[in-house]
Amino acid sequence: MTSRYDAPLTRAAAHALSWLHSVPTRPVPASAGAEELALAFGGPLPEEPTDASHVVDLLAAQAEPGLVATGSGRFFGFVIGGALPAALAADWLVSAWDQNSGLRAVAPATSALEEVAGQWLLELLGLPTGSSVGFATGATMANFAGLAAARHQVLLAHGWDVEAEGLSGAPRVRVLVGAERHDTVDLELRYLGLGRPEVVAADAQGRMRPEALADALAAGGGPTVVVLQAGNVHSGDSDPFSDLVPMAKERGAWVHVDGAFGLWAAASARLRHLTAGVELADSWGTDAHKTLNVPYDCGVAIVRDADAARGALSVHGDYLIQAVGDQADAVPELSRRARGVPTWAALRCLGRQGVEEMVDRLHDNAVALAAGLAELPGVEVLNDVVFTQVTFAVGDDQRTAEVGRRLHQDGTAWITGSRWQGRPVLRISVSNATTDADDVAATLDAVRRALRP
Repeated sequence: MTSRYDAPLTRAAAHALSWLHSVPTRPVPASAGAEELALAFGGPLPEEPTDASHVVDLLAAQAEPGLVATGSGRFFGFVIGGALPAALAADWLVSAWDQNSGLRAVAPATSALEEVAGQWLLELLGLPTGSSVGFATGATMANFAGLAAARHQVLLAHGWDVEAEGLSGAPRVRVLVGAERHDTVDLELRYLGLGRPEVVAADAQGRMRPEALADALAAGGGPTVVVLQAGNVHSGDSDPFSDLVPMAKERGAWVHVDGAFGLWAAASARLRHLTAGVELADSWGTDAHKTLNVPYDCGVAIVRDADAARGALSVHGDYLIQAVGDQADAVPELSRRARGVPTWAALRCLGRQGVEEMVDRLHDNAVALAAGLAELPGVEVLNDVVFTQVTFAVGDDQRTAEVGRRLHQDGTAWITGSRWQGRPVLRISVSNATTDADDVAATLDAVRRALRP
């Protein structure tokens, strides 16, 4: 017996597999821009219905020129991971099941899966058992959730109920951040009404200086939040948590860690030293889409004190069937897809050993790319390649920009331009589990071509 879903889903599966099979060999950039594609997709809203299978075919055909092969082993832009097969397949099921996973009573199966995924993540990353774990849209909202819990708790400790009274008249919350924090930290603070943070000096690899934090803490009091970083987007390095966290705690500060991609170093015995002491913090934000290679969107908000998370984020209504452990108590959403289920699938498929091997492989490929780049004429690798980031320049600023432009035109690999320590740079982020020695070699060949006069 067939249903109305059979034909369109069969067509969608065929198009999806066709796309996935093309990714390893296709040029990484898109061949059409958004303006051109909008014309193809647009026009007046159709008056009559269209067959669902035809809509799927139309969508796949017209979108194809505008798709970037972010799942390629040669996509090194931003910090964008790929999608493991088990996680991608689980994500399809999540859409088919269509469970609203904000409340356990409404979606018991997906709630249980997300609970287990959260427990496994705490175990894998060495974070405190019993912490609140919520699955948010991405690292930005994961950090938002952790900082919302921080705001709640530091103000409560000073006699102010921010959820009841708001911020008007509240004690000022000091937020101390490293000079090389990710820009989204400032965005999250704006969302929370906390304004501009106080900036603490960082070293040449972007790590917060302990002596600078000590001076900043001594310069003021009151409710205080310290935001640290696991994984600088240019160097890949992390703040010295073992030095910084106890120092902040002695002053009564809440410590939040933005670990969007760098927190995953804790899953590797070889790389765990980068996150030593991170478990001493109060909250953490990371993104399973990045290093774990779970499909978009899958930020992870972790808060040691589950009561602080609930105090900041929970929602109440007479019509809601609420229970302890609802995702609505851990992230800023009530209606939400079960985005933690693909994380469960990835962890169940890989196991601890598989995750460690994947993280180590990402680092090995970054080291290989840096070594190959350093041998090319005029190329200067600017960071210590301790994790998955490689930042380099080629001669003067103009030459670096020109090489970046040529690489994009070449299409073999996607390498992002950026600015670090006052100069234009090119940045490689090795985040895709499929990247291999052939991808490294092809990328180095592309750089070599871009260097030609």
